[in-house]
Amino acid sequence: MELVLIFPAALFMTALALRNLQYEPAHSAQQLVMWYAGRMWTLWVLLLGLPFTVLVTGCAALLHSWDRDVVPPPTARQLLAVIRARLATLFIAVTTLIAGVILAIVVLHVLAN
Repeated sequence: MELVLIFPAALFMTALALRNLQYEPAHSAQQLVMWYAGRMWTLWVLLLGLPFTVLVTGCAALLHSWDRDVVPPPTARQLLAVIRARLATLFIAVTTLIAGVILAIVVLHVLAN
């Protein structure tokens, strides 16, 4: 669910990076950026609201699944087993981090203007 919520903001950030190219992806990326810029609600909903929701729910999920008595595994094989067992938690942590970065970029940009 977090991936679905973070997708519009990640798509916009990717389009911002791609529009500086001189080939076809740049034209499509520029059209996408202009679509976002032409609608005021996209800033508030897609670039602030959804990433903020991902950040809050991700932090809540990570705090809920926090296991304080985890002992580091002594071997690499056991480490891989722990990573596989905690793959969902790792995915939530990554999407939460991405949401935080997107929010920081958008908020800094809003404050600069």
